[in-house]
Amino acid sequence: MKSILVSACLLGVSCRYDGKAKPVKEVIALKGKYKLIPVCAEIMGGLPTPRIPCEIKNGRAVNQNGEDKTAEYVRGAEEVLRLARLFGCDTAVLKARSPSCGNGEIYDGSFSGRLISGDGICAELLKANGIKIFNETQISEILGGEL
Repeated sequence: MKSILVSACLLGVSCRYDGKAKPVKEVIALKGKYKLIPVCAEIMGGLPTPRIPCEIKNGRAVNQNGEDKTAEYVRGAEEVLRLARLFGCDTAVLKARSPSCGNGEIYDGSFSGRLISGDGICAELLKANGIKIFNETQISEILGGEL
């Protein structure tokens, strides 16, 4: 059975910045077809739950208080990549718009809710290492044979 990385919050783990989970039935249902490897790059990088929200601004992960948390985001992304290699994952389903996991669009760094084109720090590292990234809104692409 093929292993894929999955943002732990999408599987119901309370690890988001607000201390909550964002379980998605369609993501959880992937367990029937794939071995799901839950990850949270932010926690794996040493950030607490809950935590002050971060957004990407000028390539840096900065929280709402103006503190630079890029080192923690990079450390977590590297740990997720290590797990991808350990489990032979070439695909990941990551949380949309997250400063860590977002693929294709992320928040603009102003904490105003405005979205821009771009990837989160973990998604960017995984892509650079040949891992296909999907988010929870793209499950039909996974099931439709995009893997």
